Amino acid sequence: MTAPTTAVPAAGPLAPLPPPVPRGAAARLRRSVADTWTLTLRTFRHWARQPGALLLTLLFPVLLVLMFGYLFGGQMRVPGGGGYREFLMPGMFAMTMVFGVESTFTAVAADAARGVTDRFRSLPIAPSAVVAGRCVADMLNTVAALAVMVVCGRLVGWNWHEGAARALGAFALLLALRFALLWVGIHLALVSGNPESVVAIQILVWPLGFLSNTFAAPESMPGWLGAIAAWNPLSATVAATRELFGNPGWGGDSFAARHAIELAVAWPVVITLVFLPAAVRKYARLDR
Repeated sequence: MTAPTTAVPAAGPLAPLPPPVPRGAAARLRRSVADTWTLTLRTFRHWARQPGALLLTLLFPVLLVLMFGYLFGGQMRVPGGGGYREFLMPGMFAMTMVFGVESTFTAVAADAARGVTDRFRSLPIAPSAVVAGRCVADMLNTVAALAVMVVCGRLVGWNWHEGAARALGAFALLLALRFALLWVGIHLALVSGNPESVVAIQILVWPLGFLSNTFAAPESMPGWLGAIAAWNPLSATVAATRELFGNPGWGGDSFAARHAIELAVAWPVVITLVFLPAAVRKYARLDR
């Protein structure tokens, strides 16, 4: 009697082993930067496949400038009697930074809902690369949108008058606000995991955009509403950029009005310190 034998599967090609985890802080940093850039390029490829959507994203702020500059401009009082479009443009710049939260939220929530985020987390890549890649891509997109708006603003009569250094400071404050709110969008998207929830984000973002000093002085609003508008992070950035660009603004004797630049620096720092760690922690615990 012959003893049964266990069939041995034929030898086949072995799956490639994941790359070893680099040792040393410098090696891990280089790997994180490389993985972040790879995932940034992934977002660029998505945009390249949808040039129409990208073009609309860049042109939407221009539409806002034309609409508020020419349709509603005649009904608005400019503080100090300055040019209306010079008064308008810093507010349009800042509102574009705020409304960018919606695109960040939609993209991150869509990846989470489709399982793309889980797939990334199963790969041997730096854990921070997924959210950091999204952050870098959105910030570069914001710089492009801001450049388009600057050109549009110059065409409709806006300019800065306090020198290039203060103008660059104003643009830096705008990008700081966008960077901070970007992490708000990433965190809320990871919590939601559902791109259809962008409607809820719009309900939050639009009041944030309009309950500010962009179009009306907080002093002209009812007391409690004016206080919210005065301390709105968007109001700080709008007032600070108007001051740095040398454009007309509301002014005022309130603490928020007298320290607009300081608040325009402080608000993005506070928001980032709260939501960046929250987003990273939520990403690390997605399966819990």
